[in-house]
Amino acid sequence: MITLGVSDLQRSIEFYEGGLGFPRMDSPPEVAFFTLNGTWLGLYGRDALAEDAQVGGVSGGFAGFSLAHNVSSEDEVDQVMSQAASAGAVVTKPARKTEWGGYAGYFSDPDGYLWEIAHNPFFWVGPSDEPA
Repeated sequence: MITLGVSDLQRSIEFYEGGLGFPRMDSPPEVAFFTLNGTWLGLYGRDALAEDAQVGGVSGGFAGFSLAHNVSSEDEVDQVMSQAASAGAVVTKPARKTEWGGYAGYFSDPDGYLWEIAHNPFFWVGPSDEPA
């Protein structure tokens, strides 16, 4: 499970549920859970998550990681990037061919979390029942 500490829970719920179409699960009002293929995404208030982990809640700049969503085609990369931008994401790197032979782009969500949307033509990283 991946949990993101967000500054405005309702805004993030609208981004992930309404904008990206992630399926939301029933959950208490102070948290939102979404089922993803093989994992869950949790959204929780940034300050509450920092308190739970016993760390400071203030950060800035690049956090040193990104989340990646691999899809089955270049067209699907373009579709997800467009959907994210329409939902309010900031495209930080438009989708294009990569030096490793794939196709990928990056966007940041309303709290600045980076998402890479990628197609790897050499192997499928999703569940085994998905297309190669």
